[in-house]
Amino acid sequence: MAVLADSDTRWKWGALTARRLTSGDDRAATPRARISGLLLRGRATPTARQLAEVGDVGVTGRVREVTAVEFLHAVRDEGYDLVVLALVGGGVQAMLHGLAALRLPARPVVVTGYVGVVYEKLTDGLLLRHGADIVLANSRHDADRFRAVYEGVGADASAVTEAALPFLGGDPYRPEPGRDTLVFAAQPSVPESRADRTYLLRRLAEHARLHPGREVLLKLRSKPGEHTTHIEEHPYQRLAERLVGGLPPNLRLAYGHMGEVLDRTDLLVTVSSTAALEALHRRIPTAVLTDLGVREPLGNHHFTGSGLLTSFDRLDSGDRPRPDPEWLAGQGVCADGGYATAYDTARARVTALLARDRLPDPAPYYTPATAPGYLPGILARHRLAPDGHPLPRATAPRGTGRVGGAVREAVRGAARGAYRHGVQRVAPVIRRMGEL
Repeated sequence: MAVLADSDTRWKWGALTARRLTSGDDRAATPRARISGLLLRGRATPTARQLAEVGDVGVTGRVREVTAVEFLHAVRDEGYDLVVLALVGGGVQAMLHGLAALRLPARPVVVTGYVGVVYEKLTDGLLLRHGADIVLANSRHDADRFRAVYEGVGADASAVTEAALPFLGGDPYRPEPGRDTLVFAAQPSVPESRADRTYLLRRLAEHARLHPGREVLLKLRSKPGEHTTHIEEHPYQRLAERLVGGLPPNLRLAYGHMGEVLDRTDLLVTVSSTAALEALHRRIPTAVLTDLGVREPLGNHHFTGSGLLTSFDRLDSGDRPRPDPEWLAGQGVCADGGYATAYDTARARVTALLARDRLPDPAPYYTPATAPGYLPGILARHRLAPDGHPLPRATAPRGTGRVGGAVREAVRGAARGAYRHGVQRVAPVIRRMGEL
């Protein structure tokens, strides 16, 4: 089987989903199948450090970088029986049309889904994923919403399958005498503006000063120059360098695997990060901030009714939100111990699909007939024609031998670095100049 991902977070979701689907309930279990790792080349292709931070996910051999057309060739030539598409919606749609155009006598089962809380572009994202054999929902709440969207447009909703986030786990929370650690889980694009991010950093620093005996960690997803699922124009590392008064000694930046950070967390604070669900799964006290409002662009509206919404003022004075049990029950965090069976239905569906003599070609909702003004542009971004076939010269000529490969990788790395520099350094300056 193969996992195709386009960012660090989607790689984590896709690889662990593949492991859940091919093994037992524990993510550390020995996989029952060989898993090939493929990264779709683009602006957010993860670095080696980001891949290492995800940890052991059971992938066999070296993870390799491919274009969309190269991926389709790999499916045709390497005989995968199952493919997990851990991509943004447009990428999933392109791969589905590309797979349909291959007309394989025996095609792989195709699985896709979301890496966390679905708080924006619900309909658009779901319709772009329609056509996969299995569309995983991370909770009962999401499964109900997904089916409603598909049925509302007259699309087949049978692919929607309730499961859970594949990276939940870890020991239940137990306070340790003498330990007092607050972790703020930062997000690359929430909030987006420099002013809002500076506000959160300032309040976090003030909280640390008010509680000098408390360890305060700002958990970051990436280092400057690295990209995640979303573009980060104002990295907290840069903002911290300019913060008036600097950072107090008990506030420091933290990287690494979120599960390992949660091992020593006594309070998880965030705007809307999926880390909140990881913490809730382990019964770690969790707070979702309202300081910037409860708004759809922030994603914290998803936590309405959770009992977790609070502000820095309340946290400063010792407030600790208590989650609503009914809300938790619908969110797939499985704090009640049901996580061991969360993937049973998905595994059963995969087994049944693999047992079929031949699977029909993928049949997405979007076709040149139903979305002639939308679909061709999505496919063209991945060098595919409106019928799903590769465009002429879609596959770049490859260098030969070690020297050619090394030169090609060096050029790609330089180009990616230049792009990231432009996004994080040049583009913000140009925008500020335009506002003068």
